[in-house]
Formats: sequence, C-alpha cells, structure tokens
Amino acid sequence: MPMDPPPDLSSLSLTDIARLLAEKRLPPVEKWNPDHCGDSEMRIARDGTWFHQGSPIGREAMVRLFSTILRREADGSFVLVTPVEKLSIEVEDAPFIAVELKSEGEGRERTLAFRLNTGDLVSAGPDNAIRIRDMPDGPHPYLHVRGGLEALVSRSVYYELINLALDEGADPVGLWSGGAFFPLDGSQ
Repeated sequence: MPMDPPPDLSSLSLTDIARLLAEKRLPPVEKWNPDHCGDSEMRIARDGTWFHQGSPIGREAMVRLFSTILRREADGSFVLVTPVEKLSIEVEDAPFIAVELKSEGEGRERTLAFRLNTGDLVSAGPDNAIRIRDMPDGPHPYLHVRGGLEALVSRSVYYELINLALDEGADPVGLWSGGAFFPLDGSQ
C-alpha cells in the first residue's frame, strides 16, 4: 500500500493543518508488546538520515513507513515494533528533524506548525512542547512529537523562531503556540 506524499506546509492554512493532524492515524505501537527479536541493523543519524546496515535508506516512503512504527521504550531506548516483533534501532540524537515552520497569529494567539523530515506535521502546544537543551556546543531546540519521541529543530527553523520572538519583544525570549508559552533562550 503506497503512502501519500508529504504535504507542502507552505501551501496549507492552519485550518488545513489541524484537519490533517486530526485525520492522521498512526499504528497503535504503544499497545503492542511482542518479545524483543534482536537488532534491526538500522540507525538514525543526528542529521535525520536513516541507515540500514551502514547504507542510507534512499526511499522516502520507506523512511516514512518505518517512522510510524518507531517507539521509545521506558529505558530511553528506541525500537521498531509491530504486533509480532520488536527490533532495536540506534538513534544518535532525536529520531526526527523539524525542517519547516509555519506561524500564524501573534502573541498568545500564535500557532506554530512544523513539518518534519518524514513529512509529518506537528503543531506546538501543551502536548507538543518546544524545549531547549543547553549543550557544550550551544542550545539545541527540540519539539515533542509523540510518545516520548522528539524532533530536533533544524538550525534555520530555530533562527526563524528566535526572530519571531525578538520581533515580538518577548521577555523572556520565547513564543506562544496553542495556548502555551515556550522560552527559546534556555531559561525554562
């Protein structure tokens, strides 16, 4: 069964995005508890590239499909899970990358929507928080996607967020989305 191509975020209104998010049905991976079968020999690199046995997976549809059965375990590890098997997968940082931003509204009325490298759409809010982790090489922004899975916000998208916050003069530097405020300067 072929997967639909990912949506073009720039051509969608926030109403369209909300509708697509409501229609999105992911496999119920949180309900599947098969025995661990081994290692998938797959890795998700820090830049979001998926590898199998050391070679990049070139088919976007395959990456999108695998991303729908990805789960984070209670111990922090990652697995690909189906009703009958569970395989380990190495994730170097976050399994997704937020590569595009759409912002509508201002201040408390703002909504921020992100397109991930897998084509998925995520709207920031109380259930999909933006947080900053201070790392030795500077701040790293993350967006909660689902079930303990996060997207690393790409540098260009982070700069867009910072510019929006600076233009609004927020103190602390941050933005509202979906009724929640997200500091962007690491002050959380």
